[in-house]
This record gives sequence, C-alpha cells and structure tokens, in this order.
Amino acid sequence: MANHANIIAPAQAGRREWIGLAVIALPCMLYSMDLTVLYLAVPQLSAHLKPSSAQLLWIIDIYGFLVAGSLIAMGTLGDRIGRRLLMIGAAAFGLVSVLAAYSTSAAMLIAARALLGVAGATLAPSTLSLIRNMFPDPRQRTVAISVWVTSYSVGGAIGPVLGGVVLQYFWWGAVFLLAVPVMALLLVVGPLLLPEYRDPGAGRPDILSAALSLAAVLALIFGLKEVAQGGVGWVALLSIVSGVAVGAVFVRRQQTLADPLIDLGLFHRPGFSASVITLGLGVIVLFGGFLFLPQYLQLVLGLSPLDAGLWSLPWAGAFVVGSMLTPAIARRFHPAFVMAAGMLLAAAGFGALVFVTVETGLTALVLGSFVFALGLAPMFTLTADLVVGAAPPERAGAASAISETSAELGGALGIAIFGSVGIAVYRSAIAGAIPAGVPIEAAAAARDTLGAAVTMAGQLPGTLGGALLSVAREAFVQALRLAAVISTVAAIGLAIFTAVTLRHVRPAPDAHGKPERARDQAEHPDRAPRGATG
Repeated sequence: MANHANIIAPAQAGRREWIGLAVIALPCMLYSMDLTVLYLAVPQLSAHLKPSSAQLLWIIDIYGFLVAGSLIAMGTLGDRIGRRLLMIGAAAFGLVSVLAAYSTSAAMLIAARALLGVAGATLAPSTLSLIRNMFPDPRQRTVAISVWVTSYSVGGAIGPVLGGVVLQYFWWGAVFLLAVPVMALLLVVGPLLLPEYRDPGAGRPDILSAALSLAAVLALIFGLKEVAQGGVGWVALLSIVSGVAVGAVFVRRQQTLADPLIDLGLFHRPGFSASVITLGLGVIVLFGGFLFLPQYLQLVLGLSPLDAGLWSLPWAGAFVVGSMLTPAIARRFHPAFVMAAGMLLAAAGFGALVFVTVETGLTALVLGSFVFALGLAPMFTLTADLVVGAAPPERAGAASAISETSAELGGALGIAIFGSVGIAVYRSAIAGAIPAGVPIEAAAAARDTLGAAVTMAGQLPGTLGGALLSVAREAFVQALRLAAVISTVAAIGLAIFTAVTLRHVRPAPDAHGKPERARDQAEHPDRAPRGATG
C-alpha cells in the first residue's frame, strides 16, 4: 500500500490544452486542403496565366517538393526555437497565400507555391512537437494525436468540396485566400494557448546539414516523380542516385557533428525505426487506391469535380472515424496488433476494388475505399504516437519531422510505383483496341493517358468518339484493378511486418518514466493484466 500511495499520476492536460489542440489542428487541416484544392483551380488558372506544360507541372508539384525537403530542417529548428517557429510559419503562410492569389504570371505563382511549401513544412513537426509537450499522459496524447491525424483527413475531404464552391463564385486565386483567416486566428490565439518549449541545450543549427537534407529529399522525390510521369529514364535514375549519395553524405556528417541536425540515436530507440518504416510503407499502399479514385470518378464515370469530391467524402469520413476510434481500441490491445488488424481490413477494402467495372463500379469503389481508409487509419495515428513517444520532449520536433519525411517519400514512391504500373497496363490494354478510323494524332494522344483520350473523343464524331472513349475507360479500369490486387497483397504483407517488428514495443512511458500498462497495474493492483488468462 505504501508503494501504491507514493505513485504520482502523470500530469493531465486541462481545458487550455484541449482548446490549444483545436487551434493547432486548423493549420494542419489547411495544409492538407492546400494539397488538393489546387487541382480544381487548374483549368481557370491555366486560362488566365497561360502556363506552359512544364510550368503547370511545377505549379502543382513545387509545393509538395519544398514541404518534403524542408521538414527535417524545420523539425530540428522547432526544437531549438520552440513555438516561435509555428508563429513565423503561420505568418509566412498567410502572407504568401495572398501573393499566390494575386499572381500575374506562371513564374510568380511557382515562386509563391515554393515559399508556401517552406512555410508549410513548419506546421507538421511544430504542431506534433507541441502535442508531445502539452499532453504528457500517454492516453491523452494518443487521443490528441488521433485528433491531429483527423485534421489532415478532414482537410483532404473538404478541400475539393470547398474549392468547388469557391471556384463557382470567385476567381481561381480565391482558393489560396482560404488560408488567411485561419493563419490570422492562429497568430492571435496561439501565444495565449500554446506552451513555449525548446531544447535548452541545443547548439547552433548546422546550415550545411540543412542544405544537404533539402538536396537529398528533393532529388529523390523529383526522380520518383519522373519515373511516375515518363518511366525509368536517365534523368530519373540520375536524380535518384544523386539523392541517395547526398543522403549518405548527410548521414555521415551527422555522425561527426557534436550537435547534429538529426540525432541518429533516435533510430536506436525501441520501435522508432520500425514505426517510421511502417508509416512510409503504409502511405505507399494507400496510393494503390487513392491515386486512381479521382480519375475514375471524373474520367470514367464523367462526374464533375464537385460531385467527385462529394463521392470522396465516405473514405475521408472513414479516416476520421478510424482515427477517433483508435485510442480506445489501443487501450485494450497492443498497438502492433491493432495496426496489423487494420491492415488486414484495408486489404479487404482493396480487394473490393477488384470488382470495379466501367458501368457498375461506383458501389464497389465507395465501399472499398471506405473499408481500406478505415483499416489504414490506426496505422497513421499509432505510428505517429510511437515515434513521438519514443523521442524525448526536446527532440519531438526532429522525430516528427523524420516521420513526416518518411510519409512524403512514401507518397512519392507510391505515385511512382502505381503510376508506372497504371500507365503500363493502360497503354498495353489500349494499344490494340483503338477503333479503326481514329486519326493517327488522336490515337497517339489516347494511348498516352485517359485524360488525353477523353479530350480526343470529344473532338471526334459521335459514334467514333464513343468507341474510343469506351476502350480507353476499359483500359484504365484494368489498370485500377491490377493496382488493387497489388495493394491487397502489400497490405497483408505490411500487417505481418508490423505484427513482427512492433510486437515487443510497449506504450510510451508517462512523464514519470512508467509505462502505461505498468501504471495501470500500480493504480489498480486488484485488476488482472490485460491479456492474462485464468
């Protein structure tokens, strides 16, 4: 009894911390929205700014490139200067959003999107680092991280819908102005609600290390994007090899610095490396379904962007539901087994996509996407929880930056793998099926992508255009079904990997160093351990 009386419960977050969590969830939601809403504005901004095809690709891609490349540097910087990084990033994001909205040329918009990427890179590691310090109790922290993950899902879900509404009544630049009031709110209430925490022993940031990390990640993602768009070529291979080489130099430099940009000792902490790998692989698997959904809804079923966005809400809602249910489930079962079970559920969802057809695919697509999103949600919540919980509070920013970089690389690799598979299957299926009478130029364009085939079909006489559209859509659906098979198998493999590599990782210790399960036993000595029999 004496030992029981001496146990001190971990500090509990109060109303201020939970309100602060709602505040920091807003920029995360906005960050996710900014990745999706631009796609709807492409037709209008193309007509107004008249970018070349290369400029249009950079307008779309540069934001994600700079976010991914800047995460490691920003995460470590956040550990050094604390809450101020989030405030600086929010102010910069709001100001540059105005610049993007009123861009008068394609080059100006590319530059603005690049600056938005750098500012956006401050958000994820800063907010997750704040959560680590605002919620020292492991149970509350898992709930807080599930809210944090949910904010990204909500942003991705409402981005297309809100963007469609804005574009219906305003000009293309208005989609960027959505960020301004959110960031202004963060700047007003952030200093009142968010704690200030920084590493008191941190030295000066190493500029060369920051440049090396940026160059390595940018080269890798650029190379993977090139593979997705044009297949394996010299430019793509050179970029990927260069990224790996610069990354090796970066790692070597961290081993020699007294105060490195990234503490490589984090990778020796229980579960850290396996959690980071699981997150990256999980994002790759996700793209097996996600990459094809918008194209199927718009180019195969012929839905408008707004209608396609509305039909995307079920799977986004499944992410929200899954993320919010995860903390309660993880309190009863080991995190590794919760994630593994979720992966198996996701495999069932991907399996449902195998039954998608050109004519009757909407039900299978909505059901399958709902199930795989529900199954993958625990993985995003629990890997973030394990990664941040494994790091000491003064390294939470760097730890979260590593996990976010893993997710960004996983996304790029997922696009490269499934984009390449999709293009190969599509071109193979349509090659011998082009209807007789289709002009050579139109046939060549139709063999390239489904989007080009839809455009060409609209320029041909009714019957001929309809025949071309039919074979193109069927070829695309074949690619979707193969990607679904690959994702199904990969999800099962990832379930096994997670169960094996993370089965010995216990929940993160509380503020007093006692694992949650051990704390439960101390607080309730009459309660049998979870999983005990007899």
